[in-house]
Amino acid sequence: MDYDAIILGGGAAGLMCAARAGQRGKRVLVLERAEKPGKKILISGGGRCNFTNVHAGPANYLSANPHFAKSALARYTPHNFLELVERYGIAWHEKTLGQLFCDGSALQILDMLLAECVKGDVELRCGEEVASVAHEGTYAITTQTGAYSAPALVIATGGPSIPKMGATGFAYDLARQFGMKVVEPRPALVPLTLGGDEVLFREISGVSAPVVASANKTSFAEAALFTHRGLSGPAILQVSSYWRPGDPVTVNFLPTEPVDWLLESKRDTPRAALRPLLRERLPDRLADILADKLGLAMELGNAPDKALRAAEDQLRHWTFHPNGSEGFAKAEVTVGGISTAELSSKTMESKKNPGLYAIGEAVDVTGWLGGYNFQWAWASGVAAGESI
Repeated sequence: MDYDAIILGGGAAGLMCAARAGQRGKRVLVLERAEKPGKKILISGGGRCNFTNVHAGPANYLSANPHFAKSALARYTPHNFLELVERYGIAWHEKTLGQLFCDGSALQILDMLLAECVKGDVELRCGEEVASVAHEGTYAITTQTGAYSAPALVIATGGPSIPKMGATGFAYDLARQFGMKVVEPRPALVPLTLGGDEVLFREISGVSAPVVASANKTSFAEAALFTHRGLSGPAILQVSSYWRPGDPVTVNFLPTEPVDWLLESKRDTPRAALRPLLRERLPDRLADILADKLGLAMELGNAPDKALRAAEDQLRHWTFHPNGSEGFAKAEVTVGGISTAELSSKTMESKKNPGLYAIGEAVDVTGWLGGYNFQWAWASGVAAGESI
């Protein structure tokens, strides 16, 4: 027998799993399809790798089973990963909402993971295209360069988001081959597109504003960005994971103003107009387009209270009707994947297929924007790496 475990995929989850299993004395082989490992790590966080989030917990993840992630996340926390980062002397900083980034480069995180693999005598082979996977007593993998076998096989090939980096649905095909259910994958953390009357907002492409965006009873207070195709920015990327085709997206353009702000303004400054008031709170081009659409051109003192209440209500509940998203090509991650009902939450091992594991983005566990998906990669990788 060649190895104790073969890991398909040399990304964040696969490398973490390999390092942990290797350092436990297991003979581990990582097969990576790309010419180099960790390509998604290197582009993350604008090249500085948002490697975790201090607030990461089960509530920050989407899954058909919201409880599934609890065990792995509790046993390997953001603090655990931060200890590893500091052991390697990697300087880091905290940005908004608990997001941790490297001061330097994402390459530092990849180099750290590869060094951890070296400590575990992990064998890493890149440029390996898997031709077939079979199970007859052991898991037998053939690639264009040879055949390998092991009693344990780990699916760590991610989801189909960012196909230009080589992402595919291979993990799902493999899961189905072994009789495991797959929750329908869809793009997540993805810009949404607008059509019809809402194309007017394309005129302000490049304009960003702090808002509260909501979809399907879930809200995020961050920036929204108008693009030539529709809506983007952190607030929109976050709600896109909860949005389904046909659903509206509601945006509050007055997240910090008190209720009845316009009526108060009428009392305090009756000669003021809506457009300049909005310009004090929002970028000029956005304020102008909102004011035009509301059609309140008169001084506030001349506007009926009912009209001001209606205008404020619309500014707080501006409803967009996206006609789609920019798809897997622009999605940072995938919602859906290998069903958690098929896996042990403690070990990530298949309930039907002893020795078969699935980790990271291949599984139906999807984090919010801001380091949460990396934390799931580390936690699920450790869970499998300690079980093999």
